[in-house]
Amino acid sequence: MPNRPPKPSPRLDPSRWGLSWGGWFDNRHGEWWLLAQLALIAAHLLPPYPAPGAWGYAWPLPVALSGVVLFGIGILLAIQAFWRLGPNLTPLPDPMPGAALVTQGAYGRCRHPLYQAILICSLGVTLALGSLLHLALLLGLCGVLGGKARREERQLVLVHPEYIAYRLGTPAIIPGLPWLDWRAP
Repeated sequence: MPNRPPKPSPRLDPSRWGLSWGGWFDNRHGEWWLLAQLALIAAHLLPPYPAPGAWGYAWPLPVALSGVVLFGIGILLAIQAFWRLGPNLTPLPDPMPGAALVTQGAYGRCRHPLYQAILICSLGVTLALGSLLHLALLLGLCGVLGGKARREERQLVLVHPEYIAYRLGTPAIIPGLPWLDWRAP
């Protein structure tokens, strides 16, 4: 019997997600949104700029500690959302064929809890480092994730007509913030 490599977990199988070389060039499944999101997340590894002490005073420890706590909360919220989404997970804004509509658990709190978790982590890093660069990255993530979520929702309405009612009653990403919470059809 020949040795066969183990099959990847269905949750982590990129072929199920619709990723292709062609998509990176023509954005057929929203690959450019994913690329922008990953670039902004990776940029959070940059050192703070300007350095917190550059303005002649120390960044307040309680603010820095609250940033660390927010980062931890964001990680926990991301784990909860990953767990709830299960095999329906895809990094692209276009839903996978046959994917179920998940509206319970973290998805009962908001329609895009993974995006919410990313923004909370980014806010945590910004507060922990006291960096204007990281504040700009947070604002960039707000723009990219808001746009990516809008594309995702246009596709979800086509696949799941019941998404319209869910969208009306559930905040998008951050309740009350106009670019991050739209509930109109």
